[in-house]
Amino acid sequence: RGAFLLSSPSRTVSSVEGKQCKWAEPVQLERSLAREFLELDQRGKVQAEYVWLDCEYTDGHSFDLCSKSMTLDAAPQSVHDLPNWSYSGEEDGFAVEVVILPRRIYRDPFRRGPNIIVWTECFKSPREGSCEEHGPPQAWNTRAACAAAMSRAISEGEEPWFGIEQEYYLLDVHTNWPLGWPSGDFPGPQGAYFCSTGAQKAPGRDVVESHYRACLYAGVKIGGINSEVAPGQWEFQVGPAVGVHASDDLWMARYLLQRVCELFQVNVTFDPKPVPEWAGLGCHTNYSTKSTRGPGGYDVIVRHCERLKRRHDEHMEVYGDCNERRLVGNDETQSIDKFSYGVGDRAASIRIPVKAASCGCGYYEDRRPAANMDPYQVTRMILETTLFHDDDMKPVPAAEV
Repeated sequence: RGAFLLSSPSRTVSSVEGKQCKWAEPVQLERSLAREFLELDQRGKVQAEYVWLDCEYTDGHSFDLCSKSMTLDAAPQSVHDLPNWSYSGEEDGFAVEVVILPRRIYRDPFRRGPNIIVWTECFKSPREGSCEEHGPPQAWNTRAACAAAMSRAISEGEEPWFGIEQEYYLLDVHTNWPLGWPSGDFPGPQGAYFCSTGAQKAPGRDVVESHYRACLYAGVKIGGINSEVAPGQWEFQVGPAVGVHASDDLWMARYLLQRVCELFQVNVTFDPKPVPEWAGLGCHTNYSTKSTRGPGGYDVIVRHCERLKRRHDEHMEVYGDCNERRLVGNDETQSIDKFSYGVGDRAASIRIPVKAASCGCGYYEDRRPAANMDPYQVTRMILETTLFHDDDMKPVPAAEV
């Protein structure tokens, strides 16, 4: 946690808690040789890649998304057809067996054919003699609480929709300096690269397009892509999707991006402010409910914003590590210690689209989350603040079912 890129181009390294990290040296292999084997008949078997979010979910550059493969005798019709699995983890310095439960199935864009990628979540081992399949959620499992909150909102008739905008930088694998930036120097002023074209303005497009297609193939609800205000800085959007599915899809899209970057031999960072004095990286979260989308929805949006204002500090605690380096009141951000909202205001904490104000209903955009945020925590906080607290900010108890 707390990782960042040093400001000097010649001294750019990955840093975690102030310590320099040394990873394996990148090796470029001949991929055409592997393709010969990937085209072999699988004799009816299915390869399932189980993916999970480990306890230390970010090293400052990217996310600690882990995976391993299992051979299935047939393609599953749903997650209920998939077996639970486990891996050897660590808790309080002791080795433990962490149980991983399948939650979503995606098509595998790397192996293709009938093969799948399985998004899972982590649980503790069952108590001895309990005959249970697993224990309670692991401490770092934020999906369980998010899914419960989303289910409650849906049962109460609100059907929350989320659309998430993920920004990131592609990095040179040898220097960790943004891809396409002059060696030991900076490019021309930012701004000219937004939605641009050309070899000198949009480095890394092949990576971005490959990731885009991989998401579409996999079944991630990816909404689009665009280049951002600096060379090597890009964005993709996930959603709109209902409830916890938006967060699932964002994590899967992040995993696919890391895998694509692995093939292209480039690095990716989600650090909120990789290069001082240049635009940071956010993960703007768009949100609506049945009430905001219906008649009188604009008044509901304003009421939501007032509730968000009162819990601003609590939200900032889970809106991403080192976000204070990004939210400084410039580059279309509000200061981290202030809260504001406004129509069409990209410098505010919450931007209400002009169309929502004009039509009297719609969605709004929380611009505070950093690129390295956990979407399960962010979407749950937004939901609970806007739906499960009254105007005096008292928790609204769940209705008895």
